[in-house]
Amino acid sequence: MGRNTEPKCKQCRREGEKLYLKGEKCLGPKCPVTRRAFPPGQHGPTSRAKITPFGVQLRQKQKAKRIYGLMEKQFENYFVKAASRKGDTGVFLKQFLEMRFDNIVFRLGFAKSRAQARQMVGHGLLTVNGKSVDIPSYQLRAGDQIAIKENKINKGAFKELKDRLSKHQAPGWLTVDAAAATGKVINRPTAEELEQSFDAKLIVEFYSR
Repeated sequence: MGRNTEPKCKQCRREGEKLYLKGEKCLGPKCPVTRRAFPPGQHGPTSRAKITPFGVQLRQKQKAKRIYGLMEKQFENYFVKAASRKGDTGVFLKQFLEMRFDNIVFRLGFAKSRAQARQMVGHGLLTVNGKSVDIPSYQLRAGDQIAIKENKINKGAFKELKDRLSKHQAPGWLTVDAAAATGKVINRPTAEELEQSFDAKLIVEFYSR
């Protein structure tokens, strides 16, 4: 499966805001979005191009893709699945994205970024309901229990995990046991709980044009 190899900070600058793709670096003073608050490229500081309605829709789609680390075909497949359901396509789209295994690992606080969470899952370091799952796009369900393999719990990126989890605030649709370093999906996030920095309605309009 392909992946976006463009520098993460460049992706944030392209969207004109922090997408928090590099974890702690995004919170510090050295974040390129803070230091160079203009699009990348030689015309970035002076560009005054007027964005069209289509361009606004495109930027929202690109932003969502970059936040979750997806390629175009992957993202389009999620939209097709969301559009095939009866109801609010935008809400279904965000639910599919949020219920990805790598995203939930990030939301639980096991990883500092979605990229790191994707790597953890791909390396087979975590389990779902006691079974090893190494597919980042795996769709979790309400009631699923996420844990770190016992032989990995005190190694690598997990050495200070329990201390970090004790300070982490997970979304209301997830629960974390900091002492045991485990997490659980309580339910699929509701429309009210799905607050992202992109506008799903504009993405639906983009694909429906």
